[in-house]
Amino acid sequence: MGRAAGAIELTAAERTGLEGLAGRWRTAPGLAKRAWIVLAAAEGRDNKAIARSLDADENTVGKWRRRYAEHRLDRLYDEPRSGAPRRIEDDEIAEIVRLTLETTPPGATHWSLRSMAAAVGHAPSTVHRLWKAFCRQPHRSDGFKLSTDPLSVEKVRDIVGLYLAPPERAVVLCVDEKSHIQAPDRTQPVLPVRPGQTERRRHDYARHGTVSLFAALETATGRIVGRCFARHRARIACLPQHRRDPCPRRP
Repeated sequence: MGRAAGAIELTAAERTGLEGLAGRWRTAPGLAKRAWIVLAAAEGRDNKAIARSLDADENTVGKWRRRYAEHRLDRLYDEPRSGAPRRIEDDEIAEIVRLTLETTPPGATHWSLRSMAAAVGHAPSTVHRLWKAFCRQPHRSDGFKLSTDPLSVEKVRDIVGLYLAPPERAVVLCVDEKSHIQAPDRTQPVLPVRPGQTERRRHDYARHGTVSLFAALETATGRIVGRCFARHRARIACLPQHRRDPCPRRP
């Protein structure tokens, strides 16, 4: 017979929580074993039998059994740990951020992980963590455009106002073009992947005509209404099918 231990009685909620910890695949192995220890103890099994069935030390079984009996589920989890000491100080972090924002590397236009790591004397992984923490991506660039129209603000307000507060019984349409809807084909067959060689294709292509697609989206229902036209010109048949007369020419 094993060493006598205090009995553990579980409520329905506690049993459900322990079974979830024991059976969930994302649970840490140590935490899952502790849950199995408590579940086995609740069945009235002694420490020696539990240790033998779970391949654990008897003292370990007794420790977690006592902890659960005294503090319930919260004491099964590991306490927060301080972790390894920091290897980079706040002043160094501020200097890396300053260099990223205000300077460029010699002979280049943008900092890379390796060039910045060599300049500050830290590993590229450290620089990567700092850039990620401060949302810095010096290798990327984007464009912008400023309007020279003196009435730009008033026009924006008028357009946004149509969406936010349209006139009564009005239909608001937003018209824009979508380019690169084509059916190109390569002038030569694509060379497949070979050992030590990636897939290759020629830079030029042959176009197989152009089709004009006019479509509208009903945002309230998600329905798309669209029609294709074989010819691309100013005069388009935009009326219903039973009307033959085209729309007037645009100014």
